[in-house]
Amino acid sequence: MSRASTRFDTKKVNSELVTLTYGSLVAQMVKDLENPEDVNKQLERLGYNMGIRLVEDFLAKTGTGRCLDLKDTADKIQSAFRMYLGVQPNVSNWSPAGDEFSFLLDSNPLTDLVELPDDLKSLRYCNIICGAVRGALEMVQLDVQSWIVQDQLKGDSNTEIRVKFIRKLEDAIPAGEE
Repeated sequence: MSRASTRFDTKKVNSELVTLTYGSLVAQMVKDLENPEDVNKQLERLGYNMGIRLVEDFLAKTGTGRCLDLKDTADKIQSAFRMYLGVQPNVSNWSPAGDEFSFLLDSNPLTDLVELPDDLKSLRYCNIICGAVRGALEMVQLDVQSWIVQDQLKGDSNTEIRVKFIRKLEDAIPAGEE
């Protein structure tokens, strides 16, 4: 008797599992919190907490050192997108001052199989990514803002996530620990 040669593409299975799990999380948050603005804040906070932890994993797996400048930072975040979401965003729309840039995602695995109803048009479904970027960069002493400019779920051709450098954070010893 021969064994059926049904092979699963584990990357596709993992991606679909993440998409469905994330969708369930957002749906439950919408149900519990009722206000899309509260959901946006919670998604950003959740992403921030994830980013704080992901940066350690990223640095351990890649062995990369400190970022030299914001362009180097953008390149490393681009690598993290590829590593954790399986997508390659384009880095573009640099500000003239060089302190702001965008990630353009042609496809976003978090939004596969998702449609936003009209009453949730103010929901920033992928706000978790903005929080993760902010949390990860804070752990490497960079204070940034991150927000969604364009969203495929709202009819835009791609998803654009904007990142703005605010300031370099100084290493600080927690109070009471000298």
